[in-house]
Amino acid sequence: MSHSAREQEVHQAWSASITYRAYRNLIGTLLVQNKTTGPNQSEAYIHYTRLNAHRMNRLDRTVQLLPETITALNSQEDPIGWLVITEAWCGDAANIVPVLQQMAEQNEAIDMRLVLRDDHPTLMDHFLTEGGRSIPKLIAFRKADGQVLYEWGPRPEPAQQLMREYKAMENPPAYNEIAETLQKWYNKDRTALIQSEVAALVAQHAEILA
Repeated sequence: MSHSAREQEVHQAWSASITYRAYRNLIGTLLVQNKTTGPNQSEAYIHYTRLNAHRMNRLDRTVQLLPETITALNSQEDPIGWLVITEAWCGDAANIVPVLQQMAEQNEAIDMRLVLRDDHPTLMDHFLTEGGRSIPKLIAFRKADGQVLYEWGPRPEPAQQLMREYKAMENPPAYNEIAETLQKWYNKDRTALIQSEVAALVAQHAEILA
């Protein structure tokens, strides 16, 4: 079966992908060296990475999957890959990737791996959001034939709308203000919309595959 250029990029990236645990270990190792992932090694990005490590630690301990999320996840029978494009300094990724990991762990048919955006620019360019290289991005594909089934990200729709409104401002405030607004949104939502939006895609495509 011939694959599209997009699916070929997904396949190549998957072969270079790492587990969530390896990703967390990489971040920890880099922070010991006062570094982060990607080419931007500014103090700001390193600071964001330290904050994100704490956020991910907290989510690893506290995420509780909703009953309807578990039902949707367990509807997936055929083996699929979840390839997540991320970076350590990304605040949205810190709030989302641990949730996706716990969702993937719920069903052995779902295998989640991660790649860094700036190591895979061609892959990223196949999964742009409104023209931008926004992350995190979840790409789901069927393992049997490599067919891309769905994509999700970089954030739940209400949070994405907050970012659209920020970008549309004539004189937007400093980025740290929108970052703080988004973090408050994530804290209030408590992972519910991440779960429901992704779970809906799983259930929808599990029905198609059945």
